[in-house]
Amino acid sequence: MALTESPTRESRNGVETDVAARTVAATKIYGRGDQAVTALDGVDIEVPAGRFTAVMGPSGSGKSTLMHVLAGLDALTSGEVYIGATELGSLDDRTLTRLRRDRIGFVFQAYNLMPTLNAYENITLPFALAGSKPDREWVDRVIDSVSLGPRLSHRPSELSGGQQQRVAVARALATRPELVFADEPTGNLDSSTGAEVLEFLRAAVRTMGQTVVMVTHDPVAAGYADRVVFLSDGRISGGMDEPTPERVLDALKALQTPHTIGA
Repeated sequence: MALTESPTRESRNGVETDVAARTVAATKIYGRGDQAVTALDGVDIEVPAGRFTAVMGPSGSGKSTLMHVLAGLDALTSGEVYIGATELGSLDDRTLTRLRRDRIGFVFQAYNLMPTLNAYENITLPFALAGSKPDREWVDRVIDSVSLGPRLSHRPSELSGGQQQRVAVARALATRPELVFADEPTGNLDSSTGAEVLEFLRAAVRTMGQTVVMVTHDPVAAGYADRVVFLSDGRISGGMDEPTPERVLDALKALQTPHTIGA
């Protein structure tokens, strides 16, 4: 997972792919002195554009922290993080907020929908907050891809958990962001409904060219990704292309041993 100076990487099908996000020697320490905890320890990682990347590791490995710093939700103690060519540490709070709004989409385990708004209003909420108009053709395509047409006038309390998460996925995709970050997006869903949400994310990558980074503890969920990156004790422990749940589970077991997974 070491960085190169090239702005592109070659994907497994031979097509060069832009790097959507990357970190350089990313270090994040919480607390001070004897209470200090190193969540990230000099992490170098590239997120290729137009692909589905899953981040996995044991509890406390730093996977959620890595997602938060990549998304500009948390600042590094040292090192650098880039969205495209933009180094986030150089931005003031207002510019960083605008970057997150305009270039990044989020999907959370808890859905985070506005209870007083219906499904369509929740999907288009980022435009209302930005004072801009949605691209109706694109939004309609997103809504169609997550099969929400008949439920657009319903409020979250009138939707199932799976339907609420589909609204959240559609909201994340509606602004055509450069990246979508998904934090345990199926954690509150049963296996069947979770599979539907993962299929939607997979389809967004395959048919819409979306870039998705997902933090998950679930080997089955990771099996939908193009690549899995493994963290252990705040460091990259390896990676896996074309993952399957069985291979991912074996790799997670290997993290409990002193040696690392082959990158």
